[in-house]
Amino acid sequence: MKTNVVLFNVLTAFFFISAAVYGYWSFISYGEIEVIGFSAIGMLVFLTGFIGFYLAKSAKSFTGPEDLPDANIEDGEAEMGFFAPWSWWPLMLGIGAAVCFTSLAVGWWLFAIGLPLSFLALIGFVFEHSRGQHAH
Repeated sequence: MKTNVVLFNVLTAFFFISAAVYGYWSFISYGEIEVIGFSAIGMLVFLTGFIGFYLAKSAKSFTGPEDLPDANIEDGEAEMGFFAPWSWWPLMLGIGAAVCFTSLAVGWWLFAIGLPLSFLALIGFVFEHSRGQHAH
């Protein structure tokens, strides 16, 4: 985890410098800052900064085998969680998100189709293994 924190902090600094250089270069070349590229690189600064901040805060409470210098490979083979092996809900959620995203190019009427599909798939994905309070 600590290596990941350092990696994301270095990426944050790199993207910050890249955004500054890009903004300065576009201002020198065109007389104004090119908004799309500058804001895209600026959002990368925040993205990597947030991930680095989260990893730094969670690294204090979590010590995995990758942080120990004398750990073996088999020390990290514990169960990571429960995942549904044959779930169709992630596919439906992806289709719903793709339809919503496609509506930006095609028309807003398509968003009215994709939004209920996305909500239905999200609810199905969240409550996939929930059968109620008195399930057998």
